[in-house]
Amino acid sequence: MTVQHIAIIMDGNGRWAARKKRPRTWGHKAGVKAVKATLTACVKAQVKHLTLFAFSSENWQRPETEVSRLMSLFLQSLEKEAPELNLKGVAINFIGDLTAFSTQLQNKMQQVQQLAPKELRLTLNIAVNYGGRWDLLEAAKKLAKQYKAEAVDLADYNESNFNQLICLADQPPVDILIRTGGEQRLSNFLLWQSAYAEIFFLDTLWPDFDELALQEVLQLYHRRERRFGQTSEQINA
Repeated sequence: MTVQHIAIIMDGNGRWAARKKRPRTWGHKAGVKAVKATLTACVKAQVKHLTLFAFSSENWQRPETEVSRLMSLFLQSLEKEAPELNLKGVAINFIGDLTAFSTQLQNKMQQVQQLAPKELRLTLNIAVNYGGRWDLLEAAKKLAKQYKAEAVDLADYNESNFNQLICLADQPPVDILIRTGGEQRLSNFLLWQSAYAEIFFLDTLWPDFDELALQEVLQLYHRRERRFGQTSEQINA
């Protein structure tokens, strides 16, 4: 089974830091290294799309100092890593309500998105201020506007049409959804795009996730049977 799209909920930075008796921001910095290792592993495995849950719409509820340091780390990481990733064939795309961020950060994200690798090897989607319910609600609003303008006929409307209004509409659906950190929930991440994803909940904390960990997930994935509503007999036939 070809893996086109992997999505990851990067959980466990704070607990990783706490175990080492360090501040939570130390864990977030270590998490950046895990991102780089995962990107390298995806390119080697010829995975064309990777979506990372970097900051959810609910994360604003965290302590103000932590959010502020996260935003600073995010900006620093973009400035440092984006040019190198571009040279390695990685295109960066952002999904979520970006209007909530500072003008400086919005401008940097726009600049990064405009970088076009000479040879595209991987599209990295970074979900920031993103929520699956927000995604669906925004799509519903777009549909309502189209209907009001008499631009659509609901009698012939289908999932494929609606999918064009969802984030990542131009990319394949998620094949593998990974959550690190031991928690077993989706946390409002890519609800539509992951409808038939194979889900892997790992005890590994995100800063400890590496190329070997991804390879193990890929091996487990290839042992699974993806039926999409059919029976095993139909798939084998």
